[in-house]
Amino acid sequence: MSGPVETFDAVVLAGGRGSRLGGVDKPALRVGERSLLGSVVGAAAGAGARLVVVVGPERRELAAELGELRVVREEPPGGGPVPAVRTGLAEVGAPWVAVLAADLPFLRSGQLVSLLAAAREADAAGAVLADDTGHLQWLVGCWRTVVLREAAGNYQGGSLHGLLWPLRPVVLAPAHDRGGPPPWLDCDTADDVRLARTWSNVPAGSEGRKPR
Repeated sequence: MSGPVETFDAVVLAGGRGSRLGGVDKPALRVGERSLLGSVVGAAAGAGARLVVVVGPERRELAAELGELRVVREEPPGGGPVPAVRTGLAEVGAPWVAVLAADLPFLRSGQLVSLLAAAREADAAGAVLADDTGHLQWLVGCWRTVVLREAAGNYQGGSLHGLLWPLRPVVLAPAHDRGGPPPWLDCDTADDVRLARTWSNVPAGSEGRKPR
């Protein structure tokens, strides 16, 4: 199957507590010239997302960077990724949806375009990114909206693996420079943030550094 990728929306999960970063607002941390959230929103917009839905608290200090977004809050706040996915899906109207973490500083629009194309060409329910060890990155994926919405409505558990693995997505392992930043790098810990900033040539004491 060939041709342009169908219209898609994006759901960005940005409601985590940042517990492994001392409780800081992780999506607002800066790597390079952008916040983590800004990088992900930019990747989705660059890939042609019709709508970007951010699930999490309002971040007014990032308004100028992020532009016009639809921001919604999962219930209960901080309740985990599965409730957040359901909340985001309620806003989605496109036939495809990208479900993304908010802490991926090196995710680029080309990877999302590739995921969408891979799922469409395989006539699959979706496609997810794998890292260089083969581990599936459930929060870097693109899905048929109707399939994911039905699965999320029927699922009783709390893990993304439990929700998404039964959908049998296509697995995409993009090539990247082994000496450079991989698109699946998520900034869960202070070490992750330091590594990402090193790749982005950001001084260690820059704005957004984890407080001591």
